[in-house]
Amino acid sequence: MSQAGRDTKAAKAQEEAYSADSLTVLEGLDAVRKRPGMYIGTTDSQGLMHCLWEIIDNSVDEALAGACDEITVTLHDDGSIEVADNGRGIPVDVERKTGLSGVEVVLTKLHAGAKFGNASYTAVGGLHGVGSSVVNALSSRLDVEVDRGGKTYRMEFHQGHPGVYTEEDGQRPSPDSPFKRTRKGRPTQLRVVGKVPPKRTGTRIRYWADPEIFNSTAEFSYQQLIDRVRQTSFLVPGLKITVIDENIQETGDPSRDELLEVDQPVAPAGEDSQAVQEQAAGPQAEAAESVDEAEDATFAGAEPAPNQDESGEPPLGRDLPEAGVELRPVNPAGHKRVEEFLHTGGVVDFVDYLSNGEPVSDIWRIHGEGSYQEETQKVGPNGELHAERIERACGVDIALRWVNDYDSTIRSFVNVVATPGGGMHVDGFMNAMTRQVRKVMEANARKLKVNLKDPHAKIERDDVLAGLVAVVTVRIAEPQFQGQTKDVLGTAQVKPVVTRMTDDQFGQMISGSKRGFKEQAGRVMEKIVGEMHARIQARKTKEVTRRKNALESASMPSKLSDCMPGNDDIAELFIVEGDSALGTAKAARNSAFQALLPIRGKILNVQKASISQILGNKECASIIQVVGAGSGANFDISQSRYNKVIMMTDADVDGAHIRILLLTLFYRYMRPLIEEGHVYAAVPPLHRISLAGKRKGEYLYTYSDDELEGKLAELQRQGIAYKEDIQRYKGLGEMDADQLADTTMDPRTRMLRRIRMEDAEQAARIFPLLMGDEVPPRKRFIVENADDFDRTKIDT
Repeated sequence: MSQAGRDTKAAKAQEEAYSADSLTVLEGLDAVRKRPGMYIGTTDSQGLMHCLWEIIDNSVDEALAGACDEITVTLHDDGSIEVADNGRGIPVDVERKTGLSGVEVVLTKLHAGAKFGNASYTAVGGLHGVGSSVVNALSSRLDVEVDRGGKTYRMEFHQGHPGVYTEEDGQRPSPDSPFKRTRKGRPTQLRVVGKVPPKRTGTRIRYWADPEIFNSTAEFSYQQLIDRVRQTSFLVPGLKITVIDENIQETGDPSRDELLEVDQPVAPAGEDSQAVQEQAAGPQAEAAESVDEAEDATFAGAEPAPNQDESGEPPLGRDLPEAGVELRPVNPAGHKRVEEFLHTGGVVDFVDYLSNGEPVSDIWRIHGEGSYQEETQKVGPNGELHAERIERACGVDIALRWVNDYDSTIRSFVNVVATPGGGMHVDGFMNAMTRQVRKVMEANARKLKVNLKDPHAKIERDDVLAGLVAVVTVRIAEPQFQGQTKDVLGTAQVKPVVTRMTDDQFGQMISGSKRGFKEQAGRVMEKIVGEMHARIQARKTKEVTRRKNALESASMPSKLSDCMPGNDDIAELFIVEGDSALGTAKAARNSAFQALLPIRGKILNVQKASISQILGNKECASIIQVVGAGSGANFDISQSRYNKVIMMTDADVDGAHIRILLLTLFYRYMRPLIEEGHVYAAVPPLHRISLAGKRKGEYLYTYSDDELEGKLAELQRQGIAYKEDIQRYKGLGEMDADQLADTTMDPRTRMLRRIRMEDAEQAARIFPLLMGDEVPPRKRFIVENADDFDRTKIDT
């Protein structure tokens, strides 16, 4: 038989073998374990953290429903994670349709929960009904305890299947302990393991991520957890969230313990502080040996715990710290790390926390509630689905402020779930805000010095975003996200609600018609229009400064003495103080890779100037144009025409002042040059010593008066003669070309000082202080630091 015949026969046999028996039906949570990426995105670190978010968000949903005000997240030293809350507790009664307890339904059935019927929850983050069950499926072990109706119920699972663990060590549960799985088709009854006061409710879930699911590169990020918890405490005012890390032992700092904003728990008689910490962490104490013993222990005349009334419940009217207080207690030495978060100021506090830089405006707030209609699938009394058009409420809460910077920080949330990809709520906010800014600019064009006839003079979204810090939140029922990971809000009806509210409230603020906003609105508009001018100028600058060939240097400023093309990887730009120094430098340079740009004395202090003043200043504009990489937010270091930018000024006070002004320009508008180490200061000598005798014709250079005295003393000790007439350079122009080359320009013999920015935040504070408009703070800084004067630190 030919090869073609054999292939045909094999294909026919394979077709006959493909039947219904070839189909695989994955039941329950097996589908989740088979395709985990469909539910948590990835099985690396991102997916590992996503599981934790699902459990935390369920507790936060209880807080949004007004049923919870405390959540505790415990990172156990065995790698497990526990999330405890004082919410209503997962229902423990039997669900009629499945015949299973509410706990088992929530933790083993996909698309099951209380968030589909709109009765128990109105604005939540977890809406797909797969969060808890997916975490259960992807865990090697999951334990759940529920406090309801005066009892504590417990249930255990292995890789999503219910059953019972037999612990070798009751104090240290393990996924490796013997496990007896409940037989298929038989409901697992919740075990009652203790009693609690009748009004105490809550849920505790502890799980061990399954190493069979998550790859070897998956790592838990403590910092991500802290960031997420902090943002949640901002978004749900009054919710206290505690993070306990048993893997880290604090060293303790008694001096800081006295500054805590919250009372530490006090142990009742007969209990040590460790027991109190364990009780505060959330896990239920070990069950009594019997129900009778548990009842006796709970109610037989026992004293109520601290901060509880006689019913055992925390007092409802407990005092909260002042708005914006973040609780971060320091524990005594040897205790596990504990961090607590509680904020009462909401999104306003959040924006204040995110703001980094000098404020241009106060924090503005847009908030209110709108409504929209939506057609949705409702669950009928018999579990059937039917379409129904209902009216939804949409709560909007937005806080924003501008700072003196060109970076933007925008955080968006739907029901406290972060939407890093934005979505309809962010689009509605940005569209309305940009539209209102354009209206104000057109109405005040003359005051803002805008030529409306210029087709390029139009506010773009990037102009508005420069320096903007904003938190955009909406609360709606059953939001539609793009994917289970909830990165983008897709509910289209939210956009017009946010747009209308922003148009109304922000429009009054930016136009200055709202009381108290006129001066702030003026500053904001000046900044936004300045960013527009900078963007337009940057585009023009980029167009004229990119050197694609040697002829393009003709478009550079006439005073630029450029180097030869083709040496961009080693090219150096010397910014030279004065024309006299320029003449010497021309003779001293290597024109193959060294370019010279002279400046006339002290340039404009850009810290005090507006964008329009900077662009109109000849010296600043020339430097930006010659560097050729743009400015501000549009600066692209890959387009820089030089590898090194070297400030070559005189070794005196005026020269130091000029360097500071140049550095201010680089820091404010070409910061990546400093961040990546491309900015240098030349170090010219201050004195020249002419040797005599046998070493006649040799010269030594010194760079300070102290160094000169030391060098002369050394020459005398060594018996080396020198001329008494020590030459002191008043400026670079006094040097001969060979002297300038040897000491300052020749890479083989010169000395350069690289300008670094080790701490950008500190630099951001110091520059406005030393170079800004406000004179009193600068004067106060000089007076307060006068006693710390150190002559060796002066850059001369």
